[in-house]
Amino acid sequence: MAKRTANEWGLRLAPLVAIAALVVLFFAMGWNRYLSMEMIREHGLGLQAYARDHWWIALIGFIAVYAVATASTIPGPVFLTLLGGMMFGPYVGALAQSTGATIGSVVIYCIYRTSIGTWLRDKFAADAGFMDRLAKGIDRNAFTTLFTLRVIPSVPFVLVNATAGMMAVPLRPYVIATFIGLLPSTFIYTWIGSQLGDLLRAGVRPDLPMLVHEFFWPLMGVVFLSLLLPIGIKLFQMVRARRATDAAAA
Repeated sequence: MAKRTANEWGLRLAPLVAIAALVVLFFAMGWNRYLSMEMIREHGLGLQAYARDHWWIALIGFIAVYAVATASTIPGPVFLTLLGGMMFGPYVGALAQSTGATIGSVVIYCIYRTSIGTWLRDKFAADAGFMDRLAKGIDRNAFTTLFTLRVIPSVPFVLVNATAGMMAVPLRPYVIATFIGLLPSTFIYTWIGSQLGDLLRAGVRPDLPMLVHEFFWPLMGVVFLSLLLPIGIKLFQMVRARRATDAAAA
């Protein structure tokens, strides 16, 4: 495995440094206030009206903004998801969010893979130890592993993006598992967002405690995905493995 020079490392790590600098700038300039309930309260109805009058422009713009927010690892996309449901409804909003998030995730994946992922995989292969076996195991079950991580909202989204890139997992299952795995929880959030327009027009000033009270049971669906779904997936895998063992022994 050829060693990289300092200049090569500098060039490959430059995008990671740029992302870190962007996050610092985002908070230093106070732009985080635009990813909050305040943004929805102040601009939600106006953006909803704009989406109604300029549907395609608004849709493409929303996907692009979500992709940038995901790629820059800036916190607060849940408020963009609520806004997407308010602007486009739960179905189109969920598809738009998942599309934007997948595009941004691919950008982060490629940055990590080209900066240190390929180097790490070569190092794992050269060492031929546990990490090499782990990486190859993920490759064999890439879609199932990534889908499980994506469909569980409590798993940090940014961590999955970075880890997949650093492990240099196959790109195709990464993209498919990301897009499909985001849809269940995203649909719940966009459905909640689709109801916010009526609340705002009625003069209600929604905040997080009010959302929890007003949409308690839909939010319990997110809790189900976070807590009970992993157990269900594990039981399914155990049953499938037992059936495979029994079939082999027969």
